[in-house]
Amino acid sequence: MNNFLKYFVAGFFLLCGFGIAQVTIEPAFPGLFFTRPLDLQHAGDGSDRIFVVEQRGTIWVFPNDSDITVKKLFLNITNKTSDIREEDGGLLGLAFHPDYENNGYFYVYYTSFDPWQNIVARYQVTAGDPDEADPDSEVILMEIPKQVAEHNAGQLAFGPQDGFLYIAVGDGGCCYDPLCSGQELSSLEGTVLRIDVDTIESGKNYGIPPDNPFLGNTSGYREETYAYGLRNPWRMSFDPPTGQLWTGDVGQDDWEEVNLIQKGGNYGWSVLEGTECFFGNCPPVGCDITDLTMPILAYNHNGGYASVTGGYVYRGTRAPELFGKYIYADFVLGKIWGLKYDGSSNVQNELLATMELLISAFGVDEQNELYIVDYQGRIYRFSSAMVENLPEQMVLEQNYPNPFNALTTIRFGMASDGNVKIQVFNGLGETVAVLLDDHRQAGFHTVTWDGTDNVGQKVASGIFYYELAAINSTLAGKMQLTR
Repeated sequence: MNNFLKYFVAGFFLLCGFGIAQVTIEPAFPGLFFTRPLDLQHAGDGSDRIFVVEQRGTIWVFPNDSDITVKKLFLNITNKTSDIREEDGGLLGLAFHPDYENNGYFYVYYTSFDPWQNIVARYQVTAGDPDEADPDSEVILMEIPKQVAEHNAGQLAFGPQDGFLYIAVGDGGCCYDPLCSGQELSSLEGTVLRIDVDTIESGKNYGIPPDNPFLGNTSGYREETYAYGLRNPWRMSFDPPTGQLWTGDVGQDDWEEVNLIQKGGNYGWSVLEGTECFFGNCPPVGCDITDLTMPILAYNHNGGYASVTGGYVYRGTRAPELFGKYIYADFVLGKIWGLKYDGSSNVQNELLATMELLISAFGVDEQNELYIVDYQGRIYRFSSAMVENLPEQMVLEQNYPNPFNALTTIRFGMASDGNVKIQVFNGLGETVAVLLDDHRQAGFHTVTWDGTDNVGQKVASGIFYYELAAINSTLAGKMQLTR
């Protein structure tokens, strides 16, 4: 999350139709208000309670009841945190141990200025009160020294399959990767870390998982690193059925990213911003993308300000139309999208809503229902999905960006439900790639192309044509790939 509050006027949410699929959003707990909330979690203990993290250093707990009007203070560490000297600081993340029901352990990520650092710490619930943590039970696991105020990230998440703790850490700088930590493997910053909280080894209050990608290296690389090359990975989550780890990564000048985090992945910062070359002052100089992991999706600032907020893959029942889609947002733009990814190069992304909310985070409850955290103090949820403002006829828009060198997006609209086929052709009229061949509902949709053919091979630079065929009609466009 970047410091863009001055560009906003606070207000109640407003759904705006732009010929897009819209969703109905309602206050989840209208009787509750929070101060700068940044995270929402559940304990996984069968209690169905909701925990909300406030940036100032407090965690509140309450029953998952829309009529609730009273919340209880679960933890207060305002004496340890600081969010006054930096708007990216404070209490930033919360995760409950997979065996929390029995051991009562939970973990927090916060910034401190005595000394100046990011801290990952373990706390324990009070034995006699499940709604109150013991403030004296702190065990510090990690201390990450800081030199620059911003880009702390701070999301914590336990892997649903391995039980290890994953930690999102920003690059520690405001702009242009001032510490050059993005590609510096001896640094803990600009990374997703993975540690074993149930093991103590090498004088640390945690262990290194045996399959961490840099375990046992002799180059001085931090063995805690699971993935790197990130700028400010803001809000990270697992999709338990697939084990996929999703994160948003806040951009610099032009591009915001959505990434799938993979073991050993290098996500490019500050060689790349989004899918575009970023010619900064840090090594390696140039723009060699050979070993870089590209984002699943990148969207452009278009000359303004933006700040992506990572979300969750929706697995609830309140909005069945969203099931299986990765729901994410932009803190500055107030937009919420639904992204569907089939594990290959086929990405479909649709704008669900535009609202006057500062969306700082998403969260889920024990029923996998999704919640929207508004930095202005309220929690919202999806009610149901519906399509509004349908296009009057089939529409095929110009791909963006164009020209492109790594990934481009094609947006199209349908006035009624039907089968859709989108193909890419070369100058000889030969089919290069089939991007979509499936049924789609009326409304606007997107697909992406990463410049590979149907067998996954990169194609050479050149002029290509894309064709939309649906409902006995055909539309075509022209695009340029540059390598």
